[in-house]
Amino acid sequence: MERPPGCLQETPALAEENAKFLNLIGPGELDQCLFTETLDVVAAEAQPRDTAWGQWWVSARWAPYKREGEQVRSCLLVQAGCRRRQDGVPASSSLKAYVTPEMETLEQEEQECLECRLYPVRRRTHMVSHQHGMTVTKTLQEGEAEPQCWSFIYSRAELRGLLPEGASLLLLRVLARRREVPPGLVFPTINTEGHLCTVSYCALGVQPQAVDSAEAEVFVIERAVHAGAGASTVWHSSFLPSGRLARLVQVGSPMVMCLQDEPVPATETGGVKPQPPFPKQPLDWEEDIQLFSWFLDRKGELQEYHTAYIQQHPELQVLLSDFLLALLLQQPQDPVSFAAEFFGHKEPPKTPFTSSRAANPSPSPSHPVANME
Repeated sequence: MERPPGCLQETPALAEENAKFLNLIGPGELDQCLFTETLDVVAAEAQPRDTAWGQWWVSARWAPYKREGEQVRSCLLVQAGCRRRQDGVPASSSLKAYVTPEMETLEQEEQECLECRLYPVRRRTHMVSHQHGMTVTKTLQEGEAEPQCWSFIYSRAELRGLLPEGASLLLLRVLARRREVPPGLVFPTINTEGHLCTVSYCALGVQPQAVDSAEAEVFVIERAVHAGAGASTVWHSSFLPSGRLARLVQVGSPMVMCLQDEPVPATETGGVKPQPPFPKQPLDWEEDIQLFSWFLDRKGELQEYHTAYIQQHPELQVLLSDFLLALLLQQPQDPVSFAAEFFGHKEPPKTPFTSSRAANPSPSPSHPVANME
């Protein structure tokens, strides 16, 4: 393990204030932030229209989280992904984070891939919390070369009020629905290099913005990641009153993520509230803690039922043993037809030790051994 250079330190008072702010976010507010949204990736106004294209999406929902030796916990699963093409080169990125209701990140993984045909570049940043703090592992693979790995460990004191990317997406939705950002809102975070730095949030106010074919009042929030030495990466997020994104742009980037080809509810543009649509939602039962629990319960019931049935019918073991012996000895070209003929002329054994086909496994009823009783 090594220590990354240039780690930013927070004062204990600021760290405590940050953590307290996150703890004041209630479950009710978080429940209103659990939805999926998709934005189109298009070229910025100053760029040619064919410079970039793709889609960006983000979702948040309750899901089970379990580690070896620990009980299952109900967490917020935040996932995001982007596929785009810039200057003719495909690129993709993904995010998966498990966040507690107290906004503590238990585990997060970010992946980026520049899919050049001759020289692809893949980068992965994985962080996982533990009793001593958090371990961050960064992996970089360029072309066919061996992957390079770096690992960093941070203490709990350094991570007080930590807000990585997944938790940040949740916080932005909370702030958007509140329509306000407290002044001086700064948290420690970990960037894709695995380094500890800070992230700040500030409100840019309510602005009119064209969304699809309508105009809506959007609340704009600036989020900036400060990596030290004056280097900052800045995003401007424009939110509808529902907390859904209408536009996302990284300052200086040739690409813009914006809401297109999707009607905006009239209530968000000042009109009359329409009847709410109920689109079919994808069912990911393995990530739904209640459905996953039902699955485990039902699986256990069926296993007990099947085991009891086999114990009550020991002749099943004899039937299967006879069949497998016949199958392996004769090795038919069509095992399915062989099985149909075998069991079609097979009488259930009267005891576990009577096997009429143990001497000669041929399924033919004309065979003298097959007719011996």
